Amino acid sequence: MNIKEAKQEIANTLKAYLARDELGNYLIPPVRQRPILLMGPPGIGKTQIMEQAAAEAGVGLVSYTITHHTRQSAVGLPFIEKRVFDGTEYSVTEYTMSEILASVYQLMERTGIREGILFLDEINCVSETLAPMMLQFLQCKTFGNQRLPQGWLIAAAGNPPEYNRSVRDFDVVTLDRVKRIEVREDFGVWKEYARQRRLHGAVISYLDIKKENFYRMESGAEGLQFATARGWEDLSELILAYERLGLPVGRQVAEQYIQLPAVAGDFANYLELYNKYRNIYHVDDVLHGRWPAVTVSELRAAPFDEKLSVMGLLLSRLTEETGEVRRQDALCQGLHAALTEFRDALPTEPDILPCLIQERRTALKRAREAGQLDRERETLSLRIIGLLDEYRLRLIQENRSRPEDALEAVRDWFGGETDKRALLGELAGRQLDSAFRFLEEAFGQGQELVLFVTELTAGPDTSWFIETFGCDAYFRHNQELLFDDTRRKLQEEIAAAKAAAENP
Repeated sequence: MNIKEAKQEIANTLKAYLARDELGNYLIPPVRQRPILLMGPPGIGKTQIMEQAAAEAGVGLVSYTITHHTRQSAVGLPFIEKRVFDGTEYSVTEYTMSEILASVYQLMERTGIREGILFLDEINCVSETLAPMMLQFLQCKTFGNQRLPQGWLIAAAGNPPEYNRSVRDFDVVTLDRVKRIEVREDFGVWKEYARQRRLHGAVISYLDIKKENFYRMESGAEGLQFATARGWEDLSELILAYERLGLPVGRQVAEQYIQLPAVAGDFANYLELYNKYRNIYHVDDVLHGRWPAVTVSELRAAPFDEKLSVMGLLLSRLTEETGEVRRQDALCQGLHAALTEFRDALPTEPDILPCLIQERRTALKRAREAGQLDRERETLSLRIIGLLDEYRLRLIQENRSRPEDALEAVRDWFGGETDKRALLGELAGRQLDSAFRFLEEAFGQGQELVLFVTELTAGPDTSWFIETFGCDAYFRHNQELLFDDTRRKLQEEIAAAKAAAENP
């Protein structure tokens, strides 16, 4: 299955394992809760889906790359304990708690979260001395004489032997006690993820054109050469940072992440063209409704790859603008929830605002320690806390001690954020309309508009914006596409019926 399907299966498994009956017992007894064994090529996102699954389920996450551990750190140190059996005292070997299990208990104590995922990466690359202990853990959920607490799902990941010489095969006894999921690379699924994470537009549009370069492993004279999903994402982060700093990204930089020289060189050339197209076609001017006739003529006559690149540039900028609106909308919703609490408690608790701020700081720390935050959620929480703290200080500075004065002031300040949301939405709407007018002038009703509408629909920020704020040009073209699709299906059905009649 692809990585998206694997993530859903992990979420379903977690939900099933944590479900309880009316008496509070687990629907699936812990002894039957098999660990998940996720097997697939390196760099396709196995670790990330564990993080996402834990965050979306609201449970804790403890992650370990097991190859970094010795037998002692994973299992614990032996010590001698005195035990009496049938009236005779014996010396018995027991073990201190494993570092891995201790991390689970520590997270539970710090956050109060009692359920979660213990993720062990590179499970089939453990050392010879540690291998028996890891197999015991997968089978019995114990390290030494210490057991993983109930409510925790064991998830392990490994690479097939063709990608790593150090892997060990699991025996039938172990495989018969795990829930094995085979994962494969899938560019279409990764592209959805890339848009959600706002990866650099050049990376997305290049791979749209050269899908065969998304994931490749080749053996050469210098050893294994490869391009992976992880490599493209990390390269994207670097390009975004380099652009902010005004630093160049050439072939040598690309090769540091895409370790397949032919692909790295091809992408470096494409990135140069991508930046060139941004200037040639004046993308920012287009989105502000300004373009000379010659620009339209040049795009109309350009090769198809160049047209795709220009549309990629437009989509990238539209994603930035609509994403800014969506984040401002989320900020307003979060502030509104906090200020509703502020309004309701203010008559009896004049100092409620510092309490609300502290509650959110505590929740943020708890979620961070539990591994439940991605960058966007953390940034949103920090922005809400920052604005609430700003309101607190302004109330003190302006001596707004009376509840009615404080409420009126806070409402006004909050209104500034809602006004900003409206202005950002209006700007993004105009830019979306300008992009449609430009492309309609260049391509008419050609296939390029079909691709553009499809990409707007697939993009999480652009689709959210259109659903929330509307876009007449989008809905018009979407209706035309639906009509064309219906007409094509009818033609296919008529052709099939005619063929069946001619060849009974």
